Amino acid sequence: MAIDTTIYDRSSGVSSAILDWLQMLTGAGLILFMWSHMVLVASVNLGAGAMNTLARFFEDTYMAQVGGPLIGATFLLHFILAARKVPFRTEQQSTIWKHTRALHHLDTWLWLVQAFTAMIILIMGSIHMWTVLTDLPITAAKSAARIQGGFWLVFYLILLPMVELHVGIGFYRIGVKWGFIKRSNRKGLKRFENILTGIFILIGLITIIRFMTLSI
Repeated sequence: MAIDTTIYDRSSGVSSAILDWLQMLTGAGLILFMWSHMVLVASVNLGAGAMNTLARFFEDTYMAQVGGPLIGATFLLHFILAARKVPFRTEQQSTIWKHTRALHHLDTWLWLVQAFTAMIILIMGSIHMWTVLTDLPITAAKSAARIQGGFWLVFYLILLPMVELHVGIGFYRIGVKWGFIKRSNRKGLKRFENILTGIFILIGLITIIRFMTLSI
């Protein structure tokens, strides 16, 4: 007797759509968090007191104690959702690499960069969050001491561009996938995303230099 698989195919399609929406929503949330996080940490450029005041506000309202673990959980959930489409096996990686080189398609290259940076962020981002959240309260002096230690300077010089590239490409690809960015305005918005990514990397570098010169 033949079995009608239509209901299973439809169910699978709905499940995939829900997971795609969750991936988009968690990604958008993390993009907003990372941009906000960069601005808040960069407040040290206005003085150690400015950063300490903001950090104290987040801790006094328990936003750091509660929000930190929530961001970590969102970060992990987003990675799990995105990993559904990442080629982990060697033969899969070889195939996607060959196809990307053959197609010469910018958005495909961007996807590869996003997948590569995701692997680095998963490890380094987890280390960063664990280090910060297990050493509360956050202060400018603690952050400066960590960066002036040597190892952490190299660590953040690697993590900074990885995060901003991933976030910037993610912002662009969300717009393309969900129809906010159309063919008519894609070129201009891609240029805007490149400029925005460059600005945040520059802010991050200035902030790292500030921590390097901050008296502890």
